[in-house]
Amino acid sequence: MPELKRLDAVHAPAVLAFESANRAYFAASVSDRGDEYFDQFTKRFSALLAEQEAGICAFYVLLDEDGAVLGRFNLYDLADGVAELGYRVAQDVAGHGVATATVRELCRLASERHGLHTLRAATSHENAASQRVLAKAGFVAVGPAEPSDLGGKTGTWYERDLTHQH
Repeated sequence: MPELKRLDAVHAPAVLAFESANRAYFAASVSDRGDEYFDQFTKRFSALLAEQEAGICAFYVLLDEDGAVLGRFNLYDLADGVAELGYRVAQDVAGHGVATATVRELCRLASERHGLHTLRAATSHENAASQRVLAKAGFVAVGPAEPSDLGGKTGTWYERDLTHQH
């Protein structure tokens, strides 16, 4: 049974393996992280942990029984009870409800653990899978997302009110 865990330094090798193995798959629907991301991985990973420690963001990994990363689920820019949600799941588990179930779980944690009342997420018009995940997890479309929000693509912002859990 996959388990959602708060990102920790011990997850670095598994996160790098996940990002490397799924790079081409992710690049088909979201902007590629670029070679620099992989070249500077250790430094960037440490920066993420520092942001999490400072309470600016909360990062989670979905781990299988062997400790391999099946997905990353992140809360960005926590402020005034609101945060942005970002997530990605491995190609081999996509389409099996993993993202939807984990986004729902993260909504619960966002409210209970992080004291948030609203989550926001943006997805491109081309990313139908992400649109379905957000809709199934109780998010509603609230307006257009600019290319600057989505790595050069246009899309839609979605929100979920966490004060009335589904």
